[in-house]
Amino acid sequence: MQSPFTFNNNKLYLSRFPIDKNNPTLQAWDAADEYLINYLNENNLLDKGLKILIFNDAFGALSLSCTQQQVFSVSDSFISQQGLQHNLHVNAQQIALAHHSLTLLNSLDKLPQDIDIILYKIPKSKSLLIEQLTKIAANYNDDTLFIAGARAKDIHTSTLKLFEKYLGPTTTSLAVKKARLVFSQIKNKVLTEPLFPTTWPLENTNFVITNHANVFAREQLDLGARFFIQHLPTLKTHDHVIDLGCGNGVIGLSLLAQQKTIVQDSMQLDFIDESYMAVASAKTNIENNLPTLKAQCNFSWNDCLANKEDDSADVILCNPPFHQQYAVTDHIAWQMFTGSHRVLKKGGELRIIGNRQLGYHAKLATIFSKVELIASNKKFVIIKAFK
Repeated sequence: MQSPFTFNNNKLYLSRFPIDKNNPTLQAWDAADEYLINYLNENNLLDKGLKILIFNDAFGALSLSCTQQQVFSVSDSFISQQGLQHNLHVNAQQIALAHHSLTLLNSLDKLPQDIDIILYKIPKSKSLLIEQLTKIAANYNDDTLFIAGARAKDIHTSTLKLFEKYLGPTTTSLAVKKARLVFSQIKNKVLTEPLFPTTWPLENTNFVITNHANVFAREQLDLGARFFIQHLPTLKTHDHVIDLGCGNGVIGLSLLAQQKTIVQDSMQLDFIDESYMAVASAKTNIENNLPTLKAQCNFSWNDCLANKEDDSADVILCNPPFHQQYAVTDHIAWQMFTGSHRVLKKGGELRIIGNRQLGYHAKLATIFSKVELIASNKKFVIIKAFK
């Protein structure tokens, strides 16, 4: 059993989400979470009733440690928010919640006003970091205490320069347990032109792709997607297709464009991702590039294929992740594979692309009755598996 997250004589029992049954001890918080909460407690900065804004709280370590405050938690991850709610339920009897108020916000929601403290977990994505800092600068000033945290090895000189550029004067703490804090004075700098979303032309088409900050391949088609687009399945009329982990939707968009005469008024395509920004990007890209097919497309954020009906899809396309935030893990990919097997109809196809070294062919063969290698190059493999 994993050890609890301990703060101010309280204990939180936190789980990562989705729960990895094969590795249940993978920790749901890090040393930066501990450093941030300990700093607030040691400096008597957690008075009752304060309004605290938290960014990028992975699974609730920060949000659930502020037990006497009004907390707003901003995340681009639907899965992280599901984990936070799960951990809130598990720990409801462990912590004093009488004065605790928690509001979950996604990365595209309007930020609350009159915030006393901002706790900021530095994200892996530089673009998301910049986008969030510009929003903070536009909405708050130096009346709001701003404290960021991350592993020391992830706070570079270039990272601190971004805090200086977009917020104001910035200092750092000493390292504790290989974590470090960043303190910035917010000088309310407002950019005249928003940096995000970005747009770029999709090669060999007339399409223009829109990308919000936390979406992969923000300026051009990435190598994996380029290879995958060359090996998409041929659809039949009335097929129900799912673009799982859709990102900016370029795979589903390309599938529709390649087979427009087949899919017109006859099929359904679901774009699913756990990133709010990804789903918004995919929706914009269909609306802007194939507006006549928008009615046949559905856009939703989800924990993989949770709550999707059994035996309901004909084709699932997927580029599985092999990390979650900074943690390298294949349990999300495994969840995508098992979920796809459940959701596909008999005879339905899962088609994936992955890095060669990840061994997805062997994993799929333990679930699906027939697995075939479609194409490969020096970096990627494309595999189809049939139920």
